[in-house]
Amino acid sequence: MSEPLRVFVNGKGYAVPQGSTVIDAVAAADAGAADEVRHGSRGVVDSRGVGVASDTPLTGGFVMRIVSARAAREGADE
Repeated sequence: MSEPLRVFVNGKGYAVPQGSTVIDAVAAADAGAADEVRHGSRGVVDSRGVGVASDTPLTGGFVMRIVSARAAREGADE
């Protein structure tokens, strides 16, 4: 059995299974926010503020923030 990945959502660490995607990590952090990301009212940016797709595969240490959909599209801070 492989070790879980440690990722960070809005500054808090979560352990997710190998092969998880951005939306899986968001769901681990906040199921309601994951629904908002799925429906397009919220988005996700990486540690640089660049928008990332919800189906992006995760690597250990991946840092992301949940932001408004507009901020995610523009790659700007909310």
